[in-house]
Amino acid sequence: MKILLLGKNGQVGWELQRSLAPLGEVLALGSDRCNFTDMDGLTNTVRQFAPDVIVNAAAHTAVDRAESEPELARTINALAPGVLAAEAKRLGAWLIHYSTDYVFDGSGNKPWMETDPTGPLSVYGASKLEGERLIAESGCRHFIFRTSWVYGARGGNFAKTMLRLAQERDSMKVIDDQIGAPTGAELLADVSAHAIRTSLVNPDVAGLYHLVAGGETSWHGYANFVIDFARQAGVPIKVMPDAIEAVPTSAFPTAATRPHNSRLSTGKLTSAFGLHLPHWQVGVTRMLTEVLESR
Repeated sequence: MKILLLGKNGQVGWELQRSLAPLGEVLALGSDRCNFTDMDGLTNTVRQFAPDVIVNAAAHTAVDRAESEPELARTINALAPGVLAAEAKRLGAWLIHYSTDYVFDGSGNKPWMETDPTGPLSVYGASKLEGERLIAESGCRHFIFRTSWVYGARGGNFAKTMLRLAQERDSMKVIDDQIGAPTGAELLADVSAHAIRTSLVNPDVAGLYHLVAGGETSWHGYANFVIDFARQAGVPIKVMPDAIEAVPTSAFPTAATRPHNSRLSTGKLTSAFGLHLPHWQVGVTRMLTEVLESR
């Protein structure tokens, strides 16, 4: 099997290089070799390699900046995936693509299902939703995995920021009215590889799925878990537990509106693939252990 991986240097792309390797020959490309604003170049890249599977881990993920550069966000998050889908259809290849909870309006408190009405609040969310639509309309065999609150041990992430601030400050303020599930890049990569393998014997599993870790928390709860873990691990934490203040989203104005409810129902995925999705604390603990041991 020939697999073309795009966006190899991002958090998910980095883990995909590992998880896809046992499945076949992997050509992994970063932005230096695959420009998502060059549709002709993108087409030529796919045609030259002629893969059996295209895995797209590239995206415009700067949520606030997307508000001021909507055309760029649309090009990378919608038009480019549309080109990949058209080429996948032409080749008879599979396309694996990643989307986001930002396609919903964040209302209510129930986990969003794949069949729920969408209603993005931001340019980023709208561009990702258009990408989903273009893939579906292409008729190619595909997996679209919607996820949320993605982190990895490699590169920056929320947990690392909280650790740094907790060692520098006497007090902190963290948002508590946005709810979701911190989801590790390695979990996304491993489930993707499993889905690809499953598709070889059962192509009917193609489609749209929600993929996040188990459980839920707020950013405030996430921060407290990270800081408590670090404190117990002997990291010199300056901020006291009662000095981590829970505040509403309005305390930190941003250019792009964040959804309050980022819960995603994963019942469709676990049923289709026979998987157990570990609680978010399991993955975060593993990531923190790796980060702290490398210091």
